Amino acid sequence: MDNGLIPRRYAKALYKFALEHGSTQAVYDEMKQVVEAFRQNPTLQKTLANPFVSNADKASLLKAAAGEKVENDYLGFIKMLLEMRREEYMQLIALAYRDLYRRENKISQVRITTAAKLPDTEMSKLRGMVEKAFPGRKLEHSDAVDPDLIGGFVIDVDDARMDASISNEIEQLRLTLITK
Repeated sequence: MDNGLIPRRYAKALYKFALEHGSTQAVYDEMKQVVEAFRQNPTLQKTLANPFVSNADKASLLKAAAGEKVENDYLGFIKMLLEMRREEYMQLIALAYRDLYRRENKISQVRITTAAKLPDTEMSKLRGMVEKAFPGRKLEHSDAVDPDLIGGFVIDVDDARMDASISNEIEQLRLTLITK
């Protein structure tokens, strides 16, 4: 069976279950925490796939991965995953749930990368520009600093990119010179 199919099915089932219980937002927040836990702890996946680690220990790990306050829907889901021996798919399930929730709730990911840390007023202007360009969408913002940009900024909204960096302008000039 396709490794992507199993996580998507479980994520969809969890989403429908959470929808019935009015906890989709809470589960979404927990799944974001789980994704981050897997990113920060690469050995977590190996531990969950290890047959010598007890289900109780795996349940504790997955509970801790979701943060301090964990909803009953998530705990029940962990229990069911362990009973079905699907715990090794948890990272992919969390990613699939996160994507499904964002799609259903019209949430876009916005990443603003600048060459240096900008004052809050300037970041607010950039965020406002993005909000005007994507009306009717909820936006989740993250910021980053990349000195390789030299100056300017890059804004990524889901799969769209606006590159107003000096490094991009230099690259475009270089490409123009090569083709002439």
